Amino acid sequence: MHAKPVSETGARSRPKLGLIAGGGDLPIHLADHCRATGRPYAVFRLRGFADPRLERHPGCEVGMAELGRQFHLLRQLECKAVCFAGNVQRPDFTSLKPDLRGVAALPGAVAAAAKGDDSLLRYLIQQFEQEGYSVEGADEVGIATLPRGALGAVSPGPEHEADIRLAVRAAKALGALDIGQAAAAARGVVLAVEAQEGTDALLRRCAELPQALRGSPTARIGVLAKWPKPIQERRVDLPTLGVKTVVGAAQAGFAGVVAEARAALVIDAPQVRAIADELGLFVFGLEETR
Repeated sequence: MHAKPVSETGARSRPKLGLIAGGGDLPIHLADHCRATGRPYAVFRLRGFADPRLERHPGCEVGMAELGRQFHLLRQLECKAVCFAGNVQRPDFTSLKPDLRGVAALPGAVAAAAKGDDSLLRYLIQQFEQEGYSVEGADEVGIATLPRGALGAVSPGPEHEADIRLAVRAAKALGALDIGQAAAAARGVVLAVEAQEGTDALLRRCAELPQALRGSPTARIGVLAKWPKPIQERRVDLPTLGVKTVVGAAQAGFAGVVAEARAALVIDAPQVRAIADELGLFVFGLEETR
């Protein structure tokens, strides 16, 4: 795996982390990792998005547009670095309740959002960097990235190559338009692409397709590909794989999951490897090809 290893002594000596947490499992694993390694941290749970399980960690709840309050609490809690993690839907800017600092940032956020999600994320990072905070990616904090080659015991065969190429091409095309990061293909046909609904919903849609279009538990075909956008801000929103991804791919009848090596996060990699092997799916890291 390609997590950046940090000893417990090293973790304790790192700057205190402010974890800006949206939904999903990634922020939970990051907070648990900080606790386990002794790294100083505080979790800023984004209201309406963060998982309630994060309440067991030190921190507080904040509104998405309460930038002034977030910066004040980061200073009060002596955080020097921040990490953005988890699912956050693009906001309806008219429904936000910003504080004064949020009001100042809002016009720029609206203009950035008009250019796409990645532009909005870059703008948000810029706001925190201007306040003096370093921004760490989830892999820098302690989440592994997908290695090159097979994660587990199963590898794709020649019969999967055409679908892998097609799914990767579709995912890259989506990324170039700043739409999503995942696509699924089987028998030379793109079955589904990801937009705002996320990968889990994409896989559920695939599982509901007619059997003639997809595989089955006894005759798996096709592949899910996850790929970073060409302009991806790689400290935020890298493609993420987890147990749910593998189980969802299996339920859709796919033979496996591929992603760019060292550019996709793997949540709980040992468990992902075990589930993939148990279900007979490959999880495979591909080198980028231009």
